[in-house]
Amino acid sequence: MAFRKALKGTAIIGTGAAAALLGLSQLSEYRKTQARLAYVAAEGELKQPFKDELPTRQAQLSTLQDTEEFDVLVVGGGATGSGCALDAVTRNLKTALVERNDFSSGTSSRSTKLIHGGVRYLQKAIMKLDYEQYMMVKEALHERSNLLDIAPHLSAPLPIMLPVYKWWQLPYYWAGIKMYDLVAGGQCLKSSYVLSKSKALELFPMLKKDKLVGAIVYYDGQHNDARMNLAIALTAARHGAAIANYTEVVHLLKKTDAGTGKEKVCGARCRDVITGNEFDVRAKCVINATGPFTDSLRKMDDGKNTNICQPSAGVHIVIPGYYSPDNMGLLDPATSDGRVIFFLPWEKMTIAGTTDTPTDITAHPIPREEDINFILNEVRNYLSPDVEVRRGDVLAAWSGIRPLVTDPNSKDTQSICRNHIVNVSDSGLVTIAGGKWTTYRSMAEETLDAAVAAHRLGGGPSKTVGLVLEGGQDWSPTLYIRLVQDYGLENEVAQHLAATYGGKAFDVAKMARVTGKRWPIVGNRLVSEFPYIESEVRYAVKEYACTAIDVIARRTRLGFLNVQAADEALPRIVDIMGKMLDWSDTKRTEELEAAKKFLYLEMGYRSRSEQLTGTTEITLDTQEVAKYTNRFHKFDKDSKGFITTVDVQRVLQNISVQIDENALHEILNEVDLNKNGQVELNEFLQLMSAVKKGQVSDSRLAILMKTAEESLDLRGPVTVDRSGGGV
Repeated sequence: MAFRKALKGTAIIGTGAAAALLGLSQLSEYRKTQARLAYVAAEGELKQPFKDELPTRQAQLSTLQDTEEFDVLVVGGGATGSGCALDAVTRNLKTALVERNDFSSGTSSRSTKLIHGGVRYLQKAIMKLDYEQYMMVKEALHERSNLLDIAPHLSAPLPIMLPVYKWWQLPYYWAGIKMYDLVAGGQCLKSSYVLSKSKALELFPMLKKDKLVGAIVYYDGQHNDARMNLAIALTAARHGAAIANYTEVVHLLKKTDAGTGKEKVCGARCRDVITGNEFDVRAKCVINATGPFTDSLRKMDDGKNTNICQPSAGVHIVIPGYYSPDNMGLLDPATSDGRVIFFLPWEKMTIAGTTDTPTDITAHPIPREEDINFILNEVRNYLSPDVEVRRGDVLAAWSGIRPLVTDPNSKDTQSICRNHIVNVSDSGLVTIAGGKWTTYRSMAEETLDAAVAAHRLGGGPSKTVGLVLEGGQDWSPTLYIRLVQDYGLENEVAQHLAATYGGKAFDVAKMARVTGKRWPIVGNRLVSEFPYIESEVRYAVKEYACTAIDVIARRTRLGFLNVQAADEALPRIVDIMGKMLDWSDTKRTEELEAAKKFLYLEMGYRSRSEQLTGTTEITLDTQEVAKYTNRFHKFDKDSKGFITTVDVQRVLQNISVQIDENALHEILNEVDLNKNGQVELNEFLQLMSAVKKGQVSDSRLAILMKTAEESLDLRGPVTVDRSGGGV
């Protein structure tokens, strides 16, 4: 009876309301879609002057400086800005794009990695009979389908489980998720379904069993956000757009309109951040697609403009892959403070987030410890008590700034816009702000429509629906097999290359060096645990990577997956880039230090050091103190009160184990809190206390000493490979 009442009170009413909304929009949406598709040109009909080889960054800068006037200059190389450049150039408009940092260096690389319509937005649309919210979801679902089609190597459908712990919630959530499928219509990825408690635990064994009623599984898309952003930008470059990263706008250029006597924006004074060289880029139209920095450019246009961006920080964490199944995500629809938390498999790790807190605008957002702990606590609420969720298991953490905006055209300028806004200023500056990753293409189309109308640019309608992105043309699910067979790459490496570069993976494989081993024949890894290889660094330079940070954060995703592994790979990355870009010794040192600072502050490495400090409290009981002191003294044979690499090497020799001296220095340095070249007894006890509390996990020294102690009598071999670390 309770089930029927709940179904009647939620599912039927909700379904009826949504069906009414669906009926209102179905015909117009159908006609709109058909009109769009009618304009989509076959890829062969679009100009692609750089199909075989991308211009170098220097060649792109020369084009920016030497071109008399562009039709469109886009400022901002995130997903929306790159989408605007691609939309413009495929309309046969002469297009330029400048980005003051790297492509996707901001919010676009720090998302939840989902391509989704927004289940919670649909809930609001149904409950409040909000047609605008409904149409926003419908547009996002259309764009989700398109993005999965145009970049099949970088994206895929992902099943997401919604666990249910109260009987009345089962029909409520079921009705809402089914409505999500219904709104998607023919673009529904796969139909949602209900699971019993036993089946839910079979598919997601880490789930908390207590009071679990069942679960609902629905499908959304998942992608590699930074690589997707880069693919959009590179596709624009292939079609003839002049794009340049590390090129900032110093000020906007203006001229007086002869007809009206008003000043109009006609380009921008730009500066190459790397060389300091300044030059003018003239354009009929300038598009402001700078995300959280929207107001900076608006105030360059008119200093009297008020701020429309209200930034919000979203923190994500990465924990080991064993926290979630390989191909099943989890949605917590109502956290302790009312937010939504996703818990998703990504790149063989598990990503959890996000938070939503007001923040200041900065180019270098830092994840806060309280946000990291909030996410961990929410994860604990949904996982079995058998799974110990440890702070030390956080391998990376980052913060992205979501640029929420108010509409400057609205009478209520304090009200947050739920979607995005396109605004054309009196001087002709076109601003696109707000929105979400999934709808970048439709936002770009709307922006270019506004730009074409305001500046009479011509060029025809948008042609980006169905336009395959960089690497997608020659990709197939079995492409990695050819990489293994033709080049002798490891299977895991080949799968990674195919999923990252698509059809361009062969270009990366051709640049791979011979290993000198029986297998793999080519492809030296940057670090042992991840499938990234050295030739990707060389290829990254062809993809406009200018710094070591570009490689660890956006060409590969190593910095987002494991900061310790990224830190370990940095010297080799800097060495390869230094040779290709002719860096001096001073420049190499600067790059190494800048990348380490990036990992330390922006990717959560600082959090690791804060878990084990000189002031860390020792919370071991008397028995544990005795146990660990005894273990320590097996290494400190001379009772000095500290151990050095010499002491550790002596013990390892007794059990026939050899470790590289540099690696041993690194292992001890992780615990050497006062940095005096030795580990004292108190430091070791602090380490073991932190391990006990879960603040530190997989400490190499702790594992080494424990295993060595156990092996002293047996004289058996011991392996001390770094098992992943934690921040």
